[in-house]
Parts: sequence; structure tokens; C-alpha cells
Amino acid sequence: MTGNQMEALIGMLVTFGLLVLMVLPSAIGIVRERRIDRQLREAREDRREGERPRPTQKSSDRSTVPSTATWYAEGRRSKKLVSS
Repeated sequence: MTGNQMEALIGMLVTFGLLVLMVLPSAIGIVRERRIDRQLREAREDRREGERPRPTQKSSDRSTVPSTATWYAEGRRSKKLVSS
């Protein structure tokens, strides 16, 4: 090999090395994203397999305690009735 051929070979290797360094983070990111997607898909499938049909909730099962908003509204209504 002559000196010119050696310089050309070294130049091509350096260029190829820089290209690999530029592409490597993207390739690692793609592999990582695919792994996460696969894990999410498997978890979703496992959840679907483990699901049982839930019984419908009857109105008698619900709590009969009024919420804070209801208490507040009741107090406001009574004040309006008293003042008018």
C-alpha cells in the first residue's frame, strides 16, 4: 500500500467511526423504546386475562352520607330563606 492509499483508508475508517458514534444513541433509544412498548403490551394483555366481569353496583350499595358540597349548599339555601 502506498501512502495515499493508507491515508484514504484511515480517512474512511475515521468517517465510519464518526458515523457509528452519531447513530449509536439513536439505535440504543429505538431498542429501549421497543422493549418498553413490549413490556406495556404484555402488561396490558396480562391485565385483560386477569379481569373478571364486575358486578353492577346497586343504588342501595351507595353511600347515603351527603358530600361536603351538599352541606355547603344546604347552609346557603337556609340563609337565603331566612333573610327573605
